[in-house]
Amino acid sequence: MTDQQTEQAYAESRQVGEQAREKEWTRPSFGRQLFLGDFRLDLLHPAPTPSPEAARRGEEFVRALRRFLEEHVDPQLIERTARVPDEVVEGLARLGAFGITIGEEYGGLGLPYLSYVRALTLVGSYCPALATLLSAHQSIGVPQPLKLFGTEEQKRAFLPRCAAGEISAFLLTEPDVGSDPARLSTTAVRDGDEYVLDGVKLWTTNGVIADLLVVMARTGRKISAFVVEADTPGITVRRRNAFMGLRGIENGVTEFRGVRVPAANRIGREGEGLKIALTTLNTGRLSLPASCTGNAKWALKIAREWGNAREQWGRGIGRHEAVATKIAFIAASAYALEAVCELTARLADDRRNDIRIEAALAKLYATELGYRVLDELVQIRGGRGYETAESLAARGERGVPAEQMLRDARINRIFEGSSEIMRLLIAREAVDAHLAAAGELVDPDASPQERVHALGRASRFYARWLPTLVAGSGNLPTSYAGFGPLAAHLRFVERAARKLARSTFYGMSRWQGRLEHRQAFLGRIVDAGAELFAMTAVCVKADEDAGDLGQRPYELADTFCRQARRRVDALFEQLWDNTDSQDARLAGYVLDGRYAFLEEGVLDPSLEGPWIGSPDEGENVRRKIRSRLV
Repeated sequence: MTDQQTEQAYAESRQVGEQAREKEWTRPSFGRQLFLGDFRLDLLHPAPTPSPEAARRGEEFVRALRRFLEEHVDPQLIERTARVPDEVVEGLARLGAFGITIGEEYGGLGLPYLSYVRALTLVGSYCPALATLLSAHQSIGVPQPLKLFGTEEQKRAFLPRCAAGEISAFLLTEPDVGSDPARLSTTAVRDGDEYVLDGVKLWTTNGVIADLLVVMARTGRKISAFVVEADTPGITVRRRNAFMGLRGIENGVTEFRGVRVPAANRIGREGEGLKIALTTLNTGRLSLPASCTGNAKWALKIAREWGNAREQWGRGIGRHEAVATKIAFIAASAYALEAVCELTARLADDRRNDIRIEAALAKLYATELGYRVLDELVQIRGGRGYETAESLAARGERGVPAEQMLRDARINRIFEGSSEIMRLLIAREAVDAHLAAAGELVDPDASPQERVHALGRASRFYARWLPTLVAGSGNLPTSYAGFGPLAAHLRFVERAARKLARSTFYGMSRWQGRLEHRQAFLGRIVDAGAELFAMTAVCVKADEDAGDLGQRPYELADTFCRQARRRVDALFEQLWDNTDSQDARLAGYVLDGRYAFLEEGVLDPSLEGPWIGSPDEGENVRRKIRSRLV
């Protein structure tokens, strides 16, 4: 592909993404204002709370779920057999676990997102594969897009089935299409009152056992979304994939050949598929932070117990500074992850704020930090961290699945938008105000007249905005005094937010239209914003928790904020002092084969086959769960 063709393909993909974006900001957003240098603590504090009745019902459900997990679910059996037993699925269905947020009028529990994430925190701490089954069904499967975009007829037709335990899946990715929707090849051709679907979908979580599918397919030049019955003629599950972790998930390759779908099953209008997917993920992404929170809280429990039980040189290893710093990191991070996850869920329940940035930040931050927490746990456990739980138990020790949790958590940084894609998505929203004011100035395709108008808009915008980044309440020692020992950290967040906005402006001034290609720079901007969001969430949570727990929440929050501040300072330093250009040049040389000599003297264990190709032929392994539900 020539450079011109590459640029054209990139422009087409960008255009498709822009068409699917929510372009208007009709509700306030803490995240948006944060990246503009405006620290709106009032949007988060005091945090919204569910009604007492909703909170009571949510607590009752989580308690019932805990009892069911303890009495009926063996996570090591699921790991060993790579399969969730039918009786577990049936029991979860009876509990209502497949319809946690589906309205009661459609047979669901009608619980708030706060209860949903607490349930997934619990399940994620015990059996991540089971958490994936439940979250893929509810967060990105049929319930959420229908809840947001479905007609009343569609809701009545499908939501009661989902709430009762008929499993759903979301099908977007294709063998040669990941995060580039412009290349989507599955088609849906209108034929009277039906559409005919043809194509192949890859990595269809729950797809092997699903009863209902949400399928993204191309209708002409745009993408549309459909609810498809999984037993429709022409649908074939070609294989069940196997992975590094989450061995109990039912993930496969699904093929569509002349699959006829009623036009009434299209969600929204033609061409709204990507918009539906992106909007669904605003709240759907909260499931991964919940699982990561469960991982981290479990890791803290194991680290505390092992830090006391394992002795070296006359005392528990947790009392030695080398290990103590890791335990402190795990404890502070677990508290922060819970704060970020639950605050974002409460904002989603409140519905007064636009949480597209907050949800994306929560997903990015939780999956990255949560994985680091589990990695540190494995290190603390040493050889026992690397040994499997089954092997530990076989020789008489407690079967702690630290290595399994680490393997299971690795996918979280890829699921529902890789960390790299999440950074680009958040960065696009972070610079939205700049592009609205001065977009044509950096657009190489803009006409001279458009540039003249843009110059006027940009001058007015920056004349108002830049002076606000010079000073603020964060410079006053009395600011945020109501937060006691955490006030200094909130002052830091306020000052850092203004610095973040100035840095974004400097980047736009320096690179202009090339800024979108400075992905490492934008990634650091986003990572710094994520740390500031987490610091704010932790301070809000500690202030709330202190009423019942005294000084203990302040201690955790203070330690986390001190750790986060050092990470923020490092990110700011690396914005302008880095090796990004050299790294990109060297990578180009690698791809061109300049250093092929480095690959000599090794053997490649890869199995034969093309890098990207059609799925292997195989028998249809779909299992129908619905027929076995009690």
